[in-house]
Order: sequence, then structure tokens, then C-alpha cells
Amino acid sequence: MNIQVLGSGCKTCKNLFELTEKAVSELNLNIKVEYITDIQKIVAMGLMQSPVLAINGKPVLIGSTSDIEKIKNIIKDNS
Repeated sequence: MNIQVLGSGCKTCKNLFELTEKAVSELNLNIKVEYITDIQKIVAMGLMQSPVLAINGKPVLIGSTSDIEKIKNIIKDNS
């Protein structure tokens, strides 16, 4: 499984990245979460909003969230 957080590097994007790393850890997954700040990669996905949580190259969450349980459920549903 490949998990990426794409964003501009702002506080909201960093927060999603940190929450995603914590969710992966709490789920006992041995996966490194990739943090990408290249806006062109977001545009290439056809999106104009960030941050983006992508699993296996597919956007699964667009915009911010501070709900770690939601992130954990998204990861479980897409694994």
C-alpha cells in the first residue's frame, strides 16, 4: 500500500500528514507515509484543493480533517 499526503506545505497540510502517520502507526502498518509538496502532482490528479490524502495513487480525502478515526477508517477501507 502506498499512502501519500499532497499539499502546499501549509499548517493544514502538515497536520494531515502528521495525523496520517499517527493513524498508520496506530493501525500497526509498516508503511511510510510520503509527504509531497509539488502542487503539479495535485493538479495532475485533476484536483484544485489541498491537502489530499491518496492511497495507491487514488485521492481518498480532499481538504483537511482533524479526525484521526476518520483517517484510520479511510485507510482500512482502501487497504
